[in-house]
Amino acid sequence: MLDLRRMLSSDLVPHLDDSHAKHAAVMVAIYGKEPTVIMTEKPKSMPQHGGEISFPGGKLSEQDCDLLDTAIRETMEELSLDIPKESVVGQLGHVQTRNSGFAIIPFVAILDYVESLQPNSEVEEVLHIPLIPLLRTLRLDDDEGHRALFEAYSLTYGDKIIWGASARILKQIADIFRQNNLL
Repeated sequence: MLDLRRMLSSDLVPHLDDSHAKHAAVMVAIYGKEPTVIMTEKPKSMPQHGGEISFPGGKLSEQDCDLLDTAIRETMEELSLDIPKESVVGQLGHVQTRNSGFAIIPFVAILDYVESLQPNSEVEEVLHIPLIPLLRTLRLDDDEGHRALFEAYSLTYGDKIIWGASARILKQIADIFRQNNLL
């Protein structure tokens, strides 16, 4: 059995010091004996990030105490998935979006199981992706335009391509898994 809690645990610092970027947070929710990660496909009609594969999350709102509250609230809004704070074991390094100007903190929650999810209008499809097979598809993105400003990676799940900030978040997890001889 993988000790994901130990591997992905870190101190929670649910704020960013970057005053130039728009602040956002996502929830990397992992569940099950064979670790499965929940991601979403956004509707193509969305003005920002339409059609992209991403983690549930969004921008900081006035009602949020901090970015952990943002990630928990957005996950509930998008998927009707209630993440208890005690299930959040850590966070990864923040990532920037290339086009929309967001600085995103990815929080990691480890859950035993997930009930059926009720996606809202911001979600075209909910994806339950086996984590280790997904991480094995990690590749350096060949698009020089993508690599000009940021490290650029891509991953594949069936016919879906994960890229951008979501791929950089998954790259951090892949690095942790490699350090623990899981990849």
